[in-house]
Amino acid sequence: MPATSITSTIAFSELGLADLDQVGGKNASLGEMVRNLASAGVRVPDGFATTADAYRRFISEGGLDEMINAELAALDTENVEQLAVVGSRIREAVIRQPLPADLEADIRKAYARLAGESGNTENGVSFAVRSSATAEDLPDASFAGQQETFLNVSGIDAILTAIKKVFASLYNDRAIAYRVHHRFEHEAVALSAGVQRMVRSDIGASGVMFTMDTESGFDDAVFVTSSYGLGEAVVQGAVNPDEFYVYKPALRDGRPAILKRGVGSKATKMIYATQAAGGETTEFVDVDQADRRLLSLSDDEVTELARQALAIEQHYGRAMDIEWGKDGRDGQIYILQARPETVMSRQATARIRRYRIRERGPVIVEGRAIGQKIGAGTARVLSSIADMHLFNPGEVLVADMTDPDWEPIMKRAAAIVTNRGGRTCHAAIIARELGIPAVVGTGGATSELQDRPPVTVSCAEGDTGYVYAGVLDFDIEESEQGTMPEIGVKIMMNVGTPDQAFAFSRLPNAGVGLARLEFIINNQIGIHPRALLEFAQLEEPLRSRVSEAIAAYQTPRDFFVRRVAEGVATIAAAFAPHPVIVRMSDFKSNEYASLLGGDRYEPHEENPMIGYRGAARYLSEDFADCFAMECEALRYVRDVMGLTNVKIMIPFVRTLTEAEGVIRLLDEHGLRRGESGLEVIMMCELPSNAVLANDFLDHFDGFSIGSNDLTQLTLGLDRDSALVAASFDERDAAVKSLISTAIAACKARGKYVGICGQGPSDHPDFAEWLLDQGIDSISLNPDTVVDTWIRLGGGRQA
Repeated sequence: MPATSITSTIAFSELGLADLDQVGGKNASLGEMVRNLASAGVRVPDGFATTADAYRRFISEGGLDEMINAELAALDTENVEQLAVVGSRIREAVIRQPLPADLEADIRKAYARLAGESGNTENGVSFAVRSSATAEDLPDASFAGQQETFLNVSGIDAILTAIKKVFASLYNDRAIAYRVHHRFEHEAVALSAGVQRMVRSDIGASGVMFTMDTESGFDDAVFVTSSYGLGEAVVQGAVNPDEFYVYKPALRDGRPAILKRGVGSKATKMIYATQAAGGETTEFVDVDQADRRLLSLSDDEVTELARQALAIEQHYGRAMDIEWGKDGRDGQIYILQARPETVMSRQATARIRRYRIRERGPVIVEGRAIGQKIGAGTARVLSSIADMHLFNPGEVLVADMTDPDWEPIMKRAAAIVTNRGGRTCHAAIIARELGIPAVVGTGGATSELQDRPPVTVSCAEGDTGYVYAGVLDFDIEESEQGTMPEIGVKIMMNVGTPDQAFAFSRLPNAGVGLARLEFIINNQIGIHPRALLEFAQLEEPLRSRVSEAIAAYQTPRDFFVRRVAEGVATIAAAFAPHPVIVRMSDFKSNEYASLLGGDRYEPHEENPMIGYRGAARYLSEDFADCFAMECEALRYVRDVMGLTNVKIMIPFVRTLTEAEGVIRLLDEHGLRRGESGLEVIMMCELPSNAVLANDFLDHFDGFSIGSNDLTQLTLGLDRDSALVAASFDERDAAVKSLISTAIAACKARGKYVGICGQGPSDHPDFAEWLLDQGIDSISLNPDTVVDTWIRLGGGRQA
């Protein structure tokens, strides 16, 4: 039921979504949560809202509305200089206008009641005054950050002034341009001011969370960003925050559910101003260097945030964008805003568009990727919005940070690059809405790109976005996913890194046929495992470098186990309930040596490709404790997080003795075949594996054929040598004979057999031959999945 009142203010506790026309999307949503979600443990600070009718009465007095309409009717929002002049003139007129006496009286009365309930300001209680437009926070347009918010406002006189400034912010340059861009009539949009008790996140932490992944649309995770101090710093993009992903099914089951923890730089934070000089009530201060390396939230706090996010999403029945704050005094988590997610939830899932970089140049800067697209053009560095008129359509916009004031030129940019900001800041949200790739939080783009070079901005290579020198070639591939044809084989994927797992899971698939643990170790750890195990014995400067990398984790061992578990869990969650076959680390000695500290522990080998690797390494005394950490991470993912779709694969098993030994070793580390459905697969990649296939299958639950190594060892050539590269072909008769033997042995034993080598991705005719052989699954590189699937189905697509 809509709230009814003869006053011009309404308490949040009397509001709900039905009151959007009177108090705007933001305030209606706050009331909805206060009234309906407190019993679900969602904590929302109380407050009150002025009504849209009160705003309309305010601007109708003295002909103010007629003046505004006349100014806007003659405005060309594409002319950013004219936009700035007209917007300023309107805002000044609104602020000069006195509030109607009855409206001011109602605000004073509502404030007195709220202040009395909250305690007096001498005890540190202050208020936020936020804008809430009647066309804001809708499912098809967020209006994120278009109007102003004022924090740490104390006393009724300051509240009254802030409310008028909120009314005036309906005519910010960015808000005017945004309404025109989204075809909203100016006079049809009214404003409500929300007055809400401040959460003391200035001495705690705050941020934004989404109940889906903002880049891929994966909807089984809650994405949380967090930084020290007031959340406006995260929203504005002034800080590079910590990031967390929480897996919804595990959360619902009461299991540990954090898939990923990412430490942001968090160089600055917004706090209450120590002296309100010039009327400023907040200020930025530097974060202590030691605190920057730590996570701003504990696991329990991240879990609690995600739990509240789930309750909100369930109530609203859709993906949500939520701002939150942790009070540094009582330690509680509070929800400050909740609005529908407006970008990924509107995208059609039947059509898949993928951008793929075809060449790479020198990387000038890198940061967080927004948008999974690629753009190219001349870099244009702008130091302030006063320079917007210098920007030409099709250029790459480069700035320290871009708040919604930049929207009039953001939509003309080929791409956007900023020094500061995270994936949930206003700039990122607007870039997604506009469909423009952005790389945020680069640290130094404005200085590195000052000379206006041509650049290519790639956000299509995972979580990290790259700014390459030069205009590079890239492809845009579109495919209608539709219903894939029925074929007699399961199509799986080779997934290299967790960063792209959510996006790849949107492709048609039957799971992951190869997830390489060494890729996870290289990308998420970067330190030799023995350097972590022997941390106390490390010398400088290596010790300091390792110490800095692991600062957010309790111990060096905890760092390795957790980071590996995070990587595996992310891939497993993305593709659940389909199987995810995780190959234990298969670094060669030269590759292990390239990790931080690795040169201390690795031998020099003339031919590492056939040296100290695979099962032989796991069984060696020197590597025993390192392998134990890998096993601990996988056991955590399966047994604690409940992701039992993870299967284990052992590479490079030379002999039956190694096969027996590695299965025994897994058992000793709590990874027992058959327990909780665990299957252990062997890489069939040596001729001995195929020749003695039946004997090896006594120890394993199936084979995954590694055609790369099998080809080089069968033909006696080095696949890394350019001199003999032309002879490398998985379709050679000898190689196919061994593969056929392995498939037949598995079929005879009723065991799994798949292939995860490069061959089927490179040669569609080879994939067809494998189908004829009766192989169970073919694991492909993601960019070949759809085309290969359709070809195997005879070119049909439903």
